[in-house]
Amino acid sequence: MKGTIASIASLRGFAGLDVPEVWPRPRSAPRADRLGAPIEALHGVGPTMAKRLARLGLSMVEDLLWQRPRRYEEPAPVKRICDLFGDDEAVIEGVVRSVSSRRRGRLRILTARIADETGEIKATWFNQPWLEAKLVSGTPIRVRGRANRHGFAVLSYDLDGDVETGDFAPVYPATEDIAQKKLRDLHARALELVGDLGDDVPSALLVSERLPTRADAIVTVHRPRSPAEAEVGRTRLAFDELLVLRLALARSAAARESASARPLGAPGELMHRYRTSLPFTLTPDQVRAMDEIDADLERSVPMQRLLQGDVGSGKTVVALHALLHAVEAGHQGALMAPTETLAEQHFLTIDELCAPLGIRVTLLTSSLRAKEHAAARQLIASGDAQIVVGTHALIEKEVDFRDLAVAVVDEQHRFGVAQRTALVEGRSPHVLHLTATPIPRTLALTVYGDLDVSELALPPADRKPVITAWVTEERSSEAYSRLCRHLDDGRQAYVVCPLIEASPTRIARAAEEEAERLRKAELRGYRVGCLHGRLPPTERRSVMAAFKARELDVLVATTVIEVGVDVPNATIMIVQEADRFGLAQLHQLRGRVGRGVEQSYCLLVSRAKEELTETASERLEAMVATTDGFELAERDLEIRGEGQLLGARQSGYSDLRFVRLRRDQDLLERVRDAARSLPSEGLLHIAVDRLLGESEHLGES
Repeated sequence: MKGTIASIASLRGFAGLDVPEVWPRPRSAPRADRLGAPIEALHGVGPTMAKRLARLGLSMVEDLLWQRPRRYEEPAPVKRICDLFGDDEAVIEGVVRSVSSRRRGRLRILTARIADETGEIKATWFNQPWLEAKLVSGTPIRVRGRANRHGFAVLSYDLDGDVETGDFAPVYPATEDIAQKKLRDLHARALELVGDLGDDVPSALLVSERLPTRADAIVTVHRPRSPAEAEVGRTRLAFDELLVLRLALARSAAARESASARPLGAPGELMHRYRTSLPFTLTPDQVRAMDEIDADLERSVPMQRLLQGDVGSGKTVVALHALLHAVEAGHQGALMAPTETLAEQHFLTIDELCAPLGIRVTLLTSSLRAKEHAAARQLIASGDAQIVVGTHALIEKEVDFRDLAVAVVDEQHRFGVAQRTALVEGRSPHVLHLTATPIPRTLALTVYGDLDVSELALPPADRKPVITAWVTEERSSEAYSRLCRHLDDGRQAYVVCPLIEASPTRIARAAEEEAERLRKAELRGYRVGCLHGRLPPTERRSVMAAFKARELDVLVATTVIEVGVDVPNATIMIVQEADRFGLAQLHQLRGRVGRGVEQSYCLLVSRAKEELTETASERLEAMVATTDGFELAERDLEIRGEGQLLGARQSGYSDLRFVRLRRDQDLLERVRDAARSLPSEGLLHIAVDRLLGESEHLGES
């Protein structure tokens, strides 16, 4: 009896009034350690596969749960082989009779003869040589694909009881060296741990909004039984993203309103002289943006404005207007660019426009010699440098502005949060963010809700749209023949080297080797220069000066010319292995031509179409279809999703994976109402703290 009483007494921490020092961990509690494990923790993921998955943003087990399928397989009928007709997608079931493989260039083609009770057909796989060992004669198989004149092109298949060919199977973003089957297998293993996910949205809010739990939503997104079920899961996860985003932006807006900046007054005589000295007529969009900036600069609340414009729309002219506004008020302005090449181009452009106005412009980059660097710092500290153009060197501790009133951050998405903050830290200047990667206005107003947004949608009136064509490698000789005709007419050209995933040194070497090859082959007899990021600054400036002065006919370059290079006489560009570039990057590269009044061309050269991924083909087709950057941004949203596109902002809270803003307007309203009803602390606010902290860490790295 005494033993029983003692046992009961030992339970008082659970049922009595005494609170134990440490509560035992419930068996159902989330286990973040398993989800946060490296993706190599999953069976079948070695170092090589881990590197491939990292290129898709998959480095931890949890990343698989948050990867949204691009789409789902549409229902396809099961047909007998004798009933296959046309090119509609279908499923056939049979057994393997024989298998063979062959090479065609870099393409590995695997062919299996599959038979059912009505006949046989040749099924074909591309670049999956490891599958040959599994297709043993007599093996039951189910394949999904399309019949063609060669037999049956396989899109997915089932062996050993898999269900890859089933209706509504998820299709994930993939690369050439990771098959859908592998991705689906990894997602299935990660889903076994979905119970380890926490849920920081209050239960009362889930009930009032009629939303499923986070774990259930994840499962339905990856394993839906219907499109409607997948949409329910996506909506719940989009609700989470928008809610955290709303809370984070509310914090930023509150901090901005509490800060104070020096009002600069209305524009005066210097601003008038600047506008009248421009050798061209401002577009209506430029005038509107300048007026919006002027209104901001007259207030005591620091300007935080995003100026987004398409390639060649004239953002630098508007940015200089903001900098001159500071100078006219007796203060300094600074423009920070992400690369030395872009900073140097900005300096040359701005200095040329400022010289007639008597404004002193200084360049500061880390590659300056020590004596030049010290002299530039002295000019900045004394205020003799009225406008400073530079790179990350502007945020070094040794650089001390005397009186910074306006800061311009160009290609702001290339800087981390901490880097952008360092330029203005302790100063509260007015800040103008520039981006040549436009996004749809509804998206900008939501994700950049802490910024005012100005757009430059229209290029100068004398610009002609660049004509773009897509050719495969076997027709690349035709591309170079067209390029040579432009050179013979006195024009200039760019050849962009493929994006090679290697060290900067190897990329530079590849560019130099390609330039040398072209001098001896397709471009023999022409003056060919080479430009890449590993060249010393003086040599880089020398190459660009020679190209501008028409002392070079062709510039072979890496993506260092993606932004900031302006040579109106260059009328044609060839982009080699264009399928390896992103859509926004291709559009930026294309923007290096078409900057004069002559018709310009961009030729995209890729590998054979059957070797390309679905997304690569979609990107190239979009480039041919339009030159409108805003339209391409919409297309990029469809291909990659909002989160992939907005990840460029380098802010964790803008990483939208499941939001579909064009269809989620009603959801946005629900989120606004929900955010107002939430308490000022809780798990959601902890999530905001965590994500904002990750953003700053990303910026520092």
